[in-house]
Amino acid sequence: MAAADVHLMDFQNIFSLEGKVAVVTGGSRGFGLQVASGFLQAGCSKIYITSREAKACEEAIDALNALPSKRPDAKAIAIPADCSTISELDRLAAEVAETTDHVDILFANAGATWGAPFEKTAPDTFSKVMDLNVKSVFYTIQKLEPLLKKNATNDDPSRVIVTASITGVGLGTLGQNATFAYSASKAAVIHLVKNLAVDLGPRGIITNAICPGFFPTKMASSLVEMQGGFEVLRQETPNRRVGQPEDIAGMVVFLSSRASRHLNGAVIAIDGGHILNKGKL
Repeated sequence: MAAADVHLMDFQNIFSLEGKVAVVTGGSRGFGLQVASGFLQAGCSKIYITSREAKACEEAIDALNALPSKRPDAKAIAIPADCSTISELDRLAAEVAETTDHVDILFANAGATWGAPFEKTAPDTFSKVMDLNVKSVFYTIQKLEPLLKKNATNDDPSRVIVTASITGVGLGTLGQNATFAYSASKAAVIHLVKNLAVDLGPRGIITNAICPGFFPTKMASSLVEMQGGFEVLRQETPNRRVGQPEDIAGMVVFLSSRASRHLNGAVIAIDGGHILNKGKL
């Protein structure tokens, strides 16, 4: 029998971000900082990080620029900004444009939560969470869209990755520290991602959402303790572990790489299957 006619593709560097330019909102700590680190170590040449606190931004870029595994000429740049304010988003986009003519990747990660029982959930806190978690995501993407589409093609698209939450897929925290606004905002941003995927896709910009479960972050720590701590969560999770920084960084690097260019409008749970286990008898 004749040998099969096999043609193998060259998949070398399929996960590389060599030379890419990225913007990370909420980049001074937590998921944003870990993802910025992952971007640099995957080959990005320039990373812009932003958050409201200038000092936190400077401390973050000092750590990022000291990474021994980044490319020698790669650079992290801080642009402190309040992403809940349209004028600040205008300034952010303008300052990014001063030192680059394009952006390849936007990790829209800035967010906030608030816990209170049903009767005490106040209008101002509800509005604050919705504004930052939904409206600011939309306008961050809108303001950076000219830079995102500059070098984008359908075969080599720019990427928008939005941090949603597993609470936008299932139930959030209820009771005395209920997260009604947070859960609603994350459900809304998931639907926003799907709409943007259709609208921006023809422009060479693909949009996807990640939905983390509980990770050891400042935002999640108090809620985790109220649910019994990470050991309880570990036992409730099918793969018997809790999320670690590289789980988020690895997924976002993947979604930014050539390996994911046919994913658009995807909503990816990063929770070890915890949400699936919640409904078992």
